[in-house]
Amino acid sequence: MKKILITGGAGFIGSHVVRLFVNKYPDYQIFNLDKLTYAGNLENLSDIDQKPNYHFVKGDIVDAEFINQLFEKERFDGVIHLAAESHVDRSITNPMEFIFTNVVGTVNLLNAAKNLWKENYEGKRFYHISTDEVYGALGETGSFKETTPYSPHSPYSASKASSDHFVRAYHDTYGLPSVISNCSNNYGPNQFPEKLIPLFINNIKHNKSLPVYGKGINVRDWLYVEDHARAIDLIFHKGQTGSTYNIGGNNEWRNIDLIKKLIEILDHKLGRPAGTSLSLITYVTDRAGHDLRYAIDATKLHTELGWQPTIQFDEGFDATVDWYLANEKWLDNVTSGSYQEYYRKMYGE
Repeated sequence: MKKILITGGAGFIGSHVVRLFVNKYPDYQIFNLDKLTYAGNLENLSDIDQKPNYHFVKGDIVDAEFINQLFEKERFDGVIHLAAESHVDRSITNPMEFIFTNVVGTVNLLNAAKNLWKENYEGKRFYHISTDEVYGALGETGSFKETTPYSPHSPYSASKASSDHFVRAYHDTYGLPSVISNCSNNYGPNQFPEKLIPLFINNIKHNKSLPVYGKGINVRDWLYVEDHARAIDLIFHKGQTGSTYNIGGNNEWRNIDLIKKLIEILDHKLGRPAGTSLSLITYVTDRAGHDLRYAIDATKLHTELGWQPTIQFDEGFDATVDWYLANEKWLDNVTSGSYQEYYRKMYGE
């Protein structure tokens, strides 16, 4: 019976990965390790938290002693590492927090895995989930490939680039069986409303300002979160050791066009005259070091492992809006901070 540690499993992407693994692999024991910072919410997993193969552990990957003791106690066969500070604006304000979590925390996990497995790597795997932002920015054409040189422009992307390099170094130096994936922007249910789509859904609903950086011409590639979870499952089980895989939606949108699409959908769903919420758009000073365009070439993942997105954007976008409108209590709990009561209720702390 395999024991899999998923770090950051109470977060947005992590909760979808935990749910997929718990439901799809009843013979695996799935351990969700999360510090439960502002973005970690156990309510995201309330539908599976009573399953016999699910285990929650509260802890910080920056605490090396704790991590070493956890690995020694549970004897994990695999690690899927999602825990990270991930919001660019926060990294500009407080870069050290990103260095500790994203770099030091990753190295703590690498050391614990290396020490536990002691070069007996048969059936073991360390899977590190990263971001397309490590590659820097693109012009109007082209896309990021796995061979694209790294050129991070924010403290967040620099910290993720550093953690990627450490994972590769542990593979090359110690033979640690690892894989890395770099993914484009995700959207879908359970995303903390500091990110663009849930933030703007919430603001449109409450007639609040929609702050748009610069002229809103920055371009991002968007992928539905459940398609990302399926890719992670596939790479974890079938990806080539030592390889990197890019994951993308082949679905590029300028920020301003995405926002206008949100307004169109929400005005209709909220029974407002078309275009009512356009007046909420407010252009603000551009973010420092703001990359103009990201685009992912996921050919390798499709060619080697047969993955491709299954959720069309119109379908996924509409379903995402519906979810946030239907889960007002979840959104209210998150924005007020009261979601943390769920942990105290469930675990008595």
